[in-house]
Formats: sequence, structure tokens, C-alpha cells
Amino acid sequence: MFIDSHSHLDVPNYDADRDEVIARARAAGVELMLEIAGSDVGKGSLAPGLRLAEEHEFIYAAVGLHPHEASLYDAELEQTLLECSRHPKVIGWGEIGLDYYYDNSPREVQKQVFCRQLELAFERRLPVIIHTRDAEDDTVSLLREHWAQVGGSEIGGIIHCFTGTQALADAALQMGFHISFSGVVTFKTAEELRNVARSVPMDRLLIETDCPFLAPIPYRGKRNEPAFVVETAKKLAELKQSSVEEIADSTSSNFKRLFHLT
Repeated sequence: MFIDSHSHLDVPNYDADRDEVIARARAAGVELMLEIAGSDVGKGSLAPGLRLAEEHEFIYAAVGLHPHEASLYDAELEQTLLECSRHPKVIGWGEIGLDYYYDNSPREVQKQVFCRQLELAFERRLPVIIHTRDAEDDTVSLLREHWAQVGGSEIGGIIHCFTGTQALADAALQMGFHISFSGVVTFKTAEELRNVARSVPMDRLLIETDCPFLAPIPYRGKRNEPAFVVETAKKLAELKQSSVEEIADSTSSNFKRLFHLT
């Protein structure tokens, strides 16, 4: 059985066939999914992600403000996030972090909001789901100062959709993070990423789709969905000289341990 540790099933891409997408995931052996319910919180669309978690026993949720929307952060939004974080199906805080590729919010604002959400996640004792793109140095620096240094390593978290360097992976592992690989690890151009994947210990490994984005080969270019997480598991099994069953078992056990579901 597999766990998709990062999905965005509440987005409009699935409005026409969301139930069928979820059914295909279950048929493919996906036992649990983590819905990133806060991916669009600043636009007032937090509710759909939480509603999915309420409707399906096998869907959990995380809440948080994406760095793209950091400029929207204020006291009212913070209270909304805190209230949502107390929902019984919310098990994580995120995705949060830094994105210097698009710079949809000013970098200083991104850093301030990232640090504040790390503090809130620590207060709520919720593992953090970290987004980092073209911002490795600042991400590591802020995580060391505002997460690991205060004891966040005991709570844990995920560097999601990992596409970074070996240095980032090493730093994240040293701080107690799990590393989650998406369909990107199957791309022909991702040999350097595959080398990183080979180095990640089995007890820190997770898999995800980040759907509807980044569909793995052989579905690249199509809308991604949780059922396709199996393809990422297959690639990791090849890289680890392991079996798909072992990857499924290890990544599922890691997820459940991190989020206290065992």
C-alpha cells in the first residue's frame, strides 16, 4: 500500500471527476493521502481541502500559507490558520517556505512569514511541509535558526517535492527532516536528482505526487493524480535496488511515524 504525502485535490482541475480520481487512487493501492488544504488559503479556498478530509477517512490535511501568497499574511489570516490547525484531520503545517523562482511575494516578506509559521507549527506541535525553490541557502539558514535550534527536529517535517542539491538533502537530514520525491525523479533530465535519491536513508524517504502537477513518466504532460505515485515508487525501487513493495512499506511507515498515525 502507498501513501501520497502531498496532493492538491481541491483545485479546479478535478472538479469534473474528483470522485473518480480518488477511486482510481484507492484501486491503485493508495491507502492514505495528505491534502494540502492551505495551498490557496489567502484566496478564501481553504474549506474545500478540509471538506475532502472530512468526507474521506483516508484523507488527512495540512494547513499553511504558501510563499507565493506571503504578502497576504496578516493577523486575521493567522487566526484562521490557527483555528483550522485544530481540526481533527489536520496533521501538518504547510506547505510553507521560500520561492525565489517566481517571487510572487517579496523575498523579505516570504522570510518573515516563513519564520512566523515555523513558530506557529512548533507551538501546535505539527510537522512542517517545506517548499523551497531557488532558495536553498536561505531555507537552510532559517530552518536551522527557527526550527532545529528550538527543538523542531523532535517534531519533524518534510522537504516536499525535493528537487534540490545533495547539500540541501544532507542539511535537511541532519535537522531531522524527511525527503519526499515526486514524479520529477522519473524525468529523463533528473539524473542528479536520482543520485540524491540514492543517498537518502530508507527511514527518511517519502513519495508524493504534488498533483495536479509534475506527472511522472509515462504520464508526463498529463494531469497528475494520486494513483500515479506508484510510478515514483517504482523508480525509487530501481534506484535503491529494492522492491516496489519495500519502498511502499518503508515510505508508508515513515509517513505514519512522522504524523503519529501508528
